[in-house]
Amino acid sequence: MRVLIACFLIAAGACPTSASAQKATESCKPVYLTFDTGHMGVAPLVADVLKQRGVRATFFAAQEATKEGDGTLGKHWAPWWKARAAEGHEFASHTWDHAYWQADLPPAQPGGEARFRIRPSSGAQSGKTLSWTAAQYCANLQLAADRLVSITQRKVLPLFRAAGGKTSPKLLAAAEGCGFKHVGWAPAGFLGDELPSGQYPNDALLKKALQDIRPGDILMAHLGIWSRQDPWAPAVLAPLVDGLQARGFCFKTLREHPDFQPWIAAHGG
Repeated sequence: MRVLIACFLIAAGACPTSASAQKATESCKPVYLTFDTGHMGVAPLVADVLKQRGVRATFFAAQEATKEGDGTLGKHWAPWWKARAAEGHEFASHTWDHAYWQADLPPAQPGGEARFRIRPSSGAQSGKTLSWTAAQYCANLQLAADRLVSITQRKVLPLFRAAGGKTSPKLLAAAEGCGFKHVGWAPAGFLGDELPSGQYPNDALLKKALQDIRPGDILMAHLGIWSRQDPWAPAVLAPLVDGLQARGFCFKTLREHPDFQPWIAAHGG
């Protein structure tokens, strides 16, 4: 249940005390709202919804093409990221080039470094099929993380989300070897904003999410999807947050997720 930030009924005893507010927070049903970058067309609307409702989220950022400006992590959008940092949101890498893993490849020599077939969807090599070593993949993860630190002046979480969520055990091991643990999402947490509007209208996505989301779920959406005609945010985001809060859910960042807290503590998050 949402704890009121501003209350004008203190004299009447209607505003929760700090003790009762703490109890409400401890007894809430946590969910973890995450956003991957996109064309950023709805980013200001997303920020407004989160700020108005006191929700903190975790953003996974890559340097992707945008509707305006020089990319999601370019100079144009830097003030947006700084503002989100000031509001207490968390940040993590989504690879710099939004680089999709496609397959594991044999090492160049027996016992050599792991290699992967990678297809970036952003940057100078967008659309090309490449062979990357584990070190190259790690460097791409680190580049996005470093840029986030440069913009926000805050540590980022030692976590990442692979483009499209596509991974392999070898890729995950390589990323963990350089300090990045992967974060996927719950089945019900796939909020559907990248699906075609005609087949998956906003009202249907909202109904499904409110029906299926359970405590502990990691939720995933984007800051704008090129192919979707009816923007998911704020049309679904606002009533989804309101509906979940009304049902006793509360929103936490991945820094607070029990599965990731030990890793974050051990890797300097």
